[in-house]
Amino acid sequence: MKFKTVLGLAMAATALVFSAGSIAQTYRPEYKMSLVVGPAFPWGKGGEIWANLVRERTQGRINIKLYPGVSLIQGDQTREFSALRQGVIDMAVGSTINWSPQVKELNVFSLPFLMPDYAAADALTQGEVGKEIFKIIEKAGVIPLAWGENGYRELSNSKLAIRKPADMKGLKIRVVGSPLFLDTFTSLGANPTQMSFADAQPALATGAVDGQENPLSIYLAAKLHNSAQKHITMWGYVNDPLVFVVNKEVWNSWTEADRVIVRQAALDAGKQEIAIARKGLSEADKPLLKEIAALGTTVTELTPQERAEFVKATQPVYDKWKNQIGASLVTTAEKAIAARKK
Repeated sequence: MKFKTVLGLAMAATALVFSAGSIAQTYRPEYKMSLVVGPAFPWGKGGEIWANLVRERTQGRINIKLYPGVSLIQGDQTREFSALRQGVIDMAVGSTINWSPQVKELNVFSLPFLMPDYAAADALTQGEVGKEIFKIIEKAGVIPLAWGENGYRELSNSKLAIRKPADMKGLKIRVVGSPLFLDTFTSLGANPTQMSFADAQPALATGAVDGQENPLSIYLAAKLHNSAQKHITMWGYVNDPLVFVVNKEVWNSWTEADRVIVRQAALDAGKQEIAIARKGLSEADKPLLKEIAALGTTVTELTPQERAEFVKATQPVYDKWKNQIGASLVTTAEKAIAARKK
């Protein structure tokens, strides 16, 4: 009887060894994280923080290497979501704008002038809209874990201080590959030109493109003032949330305990990244604007009346895309913003 007990224990121990071995085999030496920009930018810094937290908290079981410049897909940021689903990319901190061609509901964040302030952005990502978007992303084959933020996209150009839609007539503005962005800038009389951010920088420097729209952290880190971008208009027309995600097969290959660790690390990194992205702009005196003005850049802040002219000019685009995105989702977003605590 004792012999059978000992034998049974030995067999159980052997089974555990094989089980542990099979789990260990599913872990790769390295996981690839795609980013549009590197750690010099708040966006890339968020990816770096996440990778470091995961490595530390899993005692090195999950090692993540950053691939900025969306180098895993030859710099084409609009292909990132598809590459995530296909397993070309293991993880990413991605832009809702870049992924919107594959997930139409993400265009809700790109509706012109929907989110007037940070409280409005938080009301969406941290509320019912954010939960619904996460369900849609997961249904599309990618595991969403946390929100980050690229920031409010402000308008820069080499020609003039823009205060009204008529000032944009004929300006060649670089935009990301989103049909909604093309519609928005066309409605304002500009000539939107789709290109990657990597291609945009030399195009701005040579004058092949007149302007671009990006968060001010991108403007500063990329030194766009040296690329003839001497005028900035603070119009806050779109905020660009980021999403921390993992490929579904990679996610399922990890133990439940490690999935909990990776998710919490993403949440912690997301909070830190948002704080970095808003630094210098969320304060009452907006010190970042003084820093940019000191570079010789003219910073134009619109009055409420001037901003209203841009809202009016883009209203037909808003109405068209509300139906394409899903009127119910957009209405939920509008109600959440209306009810926000400012």
